[in-house]
Formats: sequence, C-alpha cells, structure tokens
Amino acid sequence: MKLPLSLFLLVMPFACILGQKSILDEYIEMGFQQNIVVQQKLISAEKALLSLQSAQSLYQPTLAFQGGYQTGEGGRSISFPVGDMLNPVYTTLNQLTKSSAFPQIANVETNFFPRNFYDVKLTSVMPIYNRDISINKEIQSQTLGIQKADIQVYKRELVKNIKTAYLNYLMAHKAIGIYQNGLLLAQEGKKINEKLLANGKGLPAYILRSENEVVQMASQLSEAEKQAESAKMYFNFLLNRELFTEIKTNFNEQEAVDILKKNQMADVDQREELGMLKQAISLQQSVVKMNESFYLPKLNGYLNLGSQSSNWDFNQKSTYYLLGMQVDIPIFSGKRNLNKIKQSAMDVDMAKKSLDLTSKQVSLALQIAQKNLTQTWVAFRASQKQIDVANTYQKLIDKGYKEGVNTYIETLDARSQWTNAHLALNINQFKILIAAAQVEREAASYPLKNE
Repeated sequence: MKLPLSLFLLVMPFACILGQKSILDEYIEMGFQQNIVVQQKLISAEKALLSLQSAQSLYQPTLAFQGGYQTGEGGRSISFPVGDMLNPVYTTLNQLTKSSAFPQIANVETNFFPRNFYDVKLTSVMPIYNRDISINKEIQSQTLGIQKADIQVYKRELVKNIKTAYLNYLMAHKAIGIYQNGLLLAQEGKKINEKLLANGKGLPAYILRSENEVVQMASQLSEAEKQAESAKMYFNFLLNRELFTEIKTNFNEQEAVDILKKNQMADVDQREELGMLKQAISLQQSVVKMNESFYLPKLNGYLNLGSQSSNWDFNQKSTYYLLGMQVDIPIFSGKRNLNKIKQSAMDVDMAKKSLDLTSKQVSLALQIAQKNLTQTWVAFRASQKQIDVANTYQKLIDKGYKEGVNTYIETLDARSQWTNAHLALNINQFKILIAAAQVEREAASYPLKNE
C-alpha cells in the first residue's frame, strides 16, 4: 500500500523516535535487558538448551560403579556326597601304594544363602544403534528453536509497547504545555476583564465567566499532569525500573530512517510467529518418526570389570570381565503404537492448519495497521488546517474584544478553539508515530539481535 510522500516528510523530524540511534532505542535495549517477562523466557530457552545437551549426551557411553555384599545362614541347602563317593577309592589306593597319599574327604553341604560374598564392578553401556536417540535430539533442537522464536515474538511486542508508552508520555507531556498556555490566556483574560470593569466598560458577569475559565483550565491542566504521570509509570513498568524514574525527552535530530518508505514494502515474511509454527510442524513430524521407529531394533554394547568372592578374598581368580551386546526388538504392543502414530499425524495436520490461519491473520493485521497509518495522516492534515484557522481567529477576536468590537463570549469560543486545535494537532502527530510503530510490529521490521 503506497503512503503519501508528504506523510514521510512530516514524520522526518519525529522519525528518530522510531528509527535507529535515538533515546528511545536506548530504552528499548534497556527493556530487553531488564523486562521480567524477557528474563523468564530467557530462562526457558536456557532450560531447552540444557535439554538438547542432555539429548546429545545419550550418544556417549555410561560408566557406573556397582557393589554388593551378601551373607546369611539357615534356609535350604544342597548336600554333595563327595566323601561317600571318593573315600572307598582313596582307601584302596592307599592300600595298594602302602601310603597315606590319598586323604579321606568329608561330604559337602552348601547353603543357598551365600556367606560373606561380595561383588564389585565397573559397568559401561554404549548405545550402538538406537533411532530414538537421534530423533529425540531433533525434537529437543526444534523445541529450542521454538523457545528462541518465542523470545523474539515477545521482544517485538515489547518494542511496540515501549514505543507506544513513550509516545503516549510525550503526548501527555506536550498537552501539559498546551494547557499551561491556555491557563495563561485565561488568566490574562481575567485581568483584562477586571481592567475593563474598573474603567466602566466591562460587566461583573464577565469577571465570573473568566474566573470559571481559569478554574476549568487549571482542572484540565491537573488532569493532563495525572495522565502524564500514569504514562510515566507504565513506561517505567515495561522497563522494570522505579515507577517515577524521570524519562528523557531530548531527541537526536539527525537524519531519520525512512520509516514510511520501509512500511510501504512491509510484509509478514519476517514474522517469528510463522517461524514458530513451522518449527512446531517439524517437531510434530519428528514425533511421528519417533512413534514409527518403535519396531526398529535397539542395540547396546556393555562391559563389566569386577571382582567377586567369599570371605573378602581378592586375588587373580576373583577378578573377571564380561563383554557383550544386547538387542531389543519389539514385536507386539496391542496396537498402542499404531494409535500413537495416527494421533501424531493428526497433530501435524493441526499444526499445518494453524500455520495457514496465522499467516492469514498476520497478513490481515498488517493491512489494517497500514490503513490506520494512512487514516491518521488524513486526520493530522485536517488538524493542521484547523490550527491555522484557530490561531488567526483567536488573535482577531482577542484584538476585537480589547477594542470593544467583539463580545467576551466570542473570546471564550476563540480560546477554546485554539486549545482544542493545538490538542488535536498534538494528538494526531503522535498517533502517526504510534500507527507507524504498529505497522513496524506487524511487519516484524524492527532489527533484533539473534538470540
């Protein structure tokens, strides 16, 4: 949508507020660093990064120390008649050899409960083939990408909110000046009426009307000051600092960024919300792959280095090693995994539809924001014409009243028109900038650092 060149020329003195190298940009950077919600989202992203690192570590072997000790008495036992079987033979051999080389052996009885038995070992397990590990890494990486995009989404919204709050503060701050001038005019009018009455040319009713005008203008000034204070508090809240901290209003009047020209070519391709949804689709597709890999085998290798013996004997015979592999092949799960595959496939379709819907929504929001920017320009042009007329009319009526040509009612009307015209111009000036900030938000055109 083409925007008028005159609109661009208008905002050039103000564009530093929305462009680069301005006081407001310093405040935005402060908001990025101090805003509580940003800090919360950064913590969530850090957690997602740790989850990704944990997923990557699953490729590495595990090493654990295991130890056990057992002893007991009683219970069942097994008898081995070793003596009954061998002693007759040994006796015969001793007789033949006329020696005692073959001793008599007692029968053996072994208890099921081991006595003073220990087993200590180092156990290492290494995944050789496990599709779940690689898919889980994909999922965690995609989750991290979504978290980072979420930070950018909030930052863009924060940029718009900080700019809007800042501009609202400036608007209220400038309105105070307008009401102060109006109050001075009302007070001057009261003095004039008092002088005219003293010279026999005025009326007591004019004094009352002028006093009422002073009171009304003072009340409006007080209300404007309250609005400025509220705007200040909200602005400081966004920056997470003391609510009554003073706000800088000295702008850098250097060459401004071509805000409106950029907004003419704005589109929604840079919107992080769309990137998030694309990441969500990829994540759901990874979940489908995870469920589909259910029937794939899982192969692990393992190594045990240890020692086991009774009565705390430790020697070369008590040490051992155990090396092997283990394969796990699922066969049947009662169709539970098939249902998971179908559900995850539906989640993919839902994510795709969400992307399509969001794409249309953000495109519509950008068009509405651009149209609103154009409308605010029209309103500003109208207020420019009104203020020229109001300035001229107020001067003529004021001069005429002093000369006795115009009535006091006409002076009140002229001053009211002057005040309203200046307020309208002030409001519409800042409305243009606020509308430009909204276009910038919808187009995601404010430069953000990659997290």
